[in-house]
Order: sequence, then structure tokens, then C-alpha cells
Amino acid sequence: MKFYKNLYIGDTIKNPNKIKRKLKRHAKQLSVFVLLRASGKDQLEICHSIVLEQPYYHKKENAPYVVGIAGSYEEALALVCRITEEAVKKNGNADLKRYLFSEPQAAGKA
Repeated sequence: MKFYKNLYIGDTIKNPNKIKRKLKRHAKQLSVFVLLRASGKDQLEICHSIVLEQPYYHKKENAPYVVGIAGSYEEALALVCRITEEAVKKNGNADLKRYLFSEPQAAGKA
């Protein structure tokens, strides 16, 4: 599992390092949603952290790239909106992959 350098953190997340450690160890976290870099043409995916416990994600070639951590689905949507607003402001479009992965960003906590 990989984490974005300037990980986006939702307001209700109090200890992001603990959550990252639990995600890496595939521990159950019922109130955690993650923003993942989508494969293919999609930009980002939102999924419940329990989805990452599936054996598919345990393989190195399928390791998820976590861009953000949120305490609820609504908070995850708010993080996606924030990332989109930042991308539009900087690049003039909503190409989130280009915004997040083309160069280092100074963004981070929500």
C-alpha cells in the first residue's frame, strides 16, 4: 500500500498515522473511508477501508495508492470536491491525476 506524500485528511480523523498503520496491516476500521488513485481513465475512487482487506489488494502489483483518508463517505466526497477545486484553480481543468501526480503539491490536511 502506498500513500500520497501530502495525504488529504478529513476533519474527523484525529490520528492519521495510526490509521495509516492499521491500513497497512489490514486491520478493520469501520469508520474510515479512503480516496484511491483509480486505475484506468477514472480519476479517484472512494471506498470503505474494509474493501482493502480483500486478498486482491494484498498482492504487490494491486497495492492501492491512497490519496486521502476520511471519517465518513460525506467527508470523502468533500475531500474530492476540495481536490477538484484546487486542480481547477491551478490548472484550469479537473484533471485530478495530472494535478496530484505531475509535480509535488503543498496541499494536505483538510
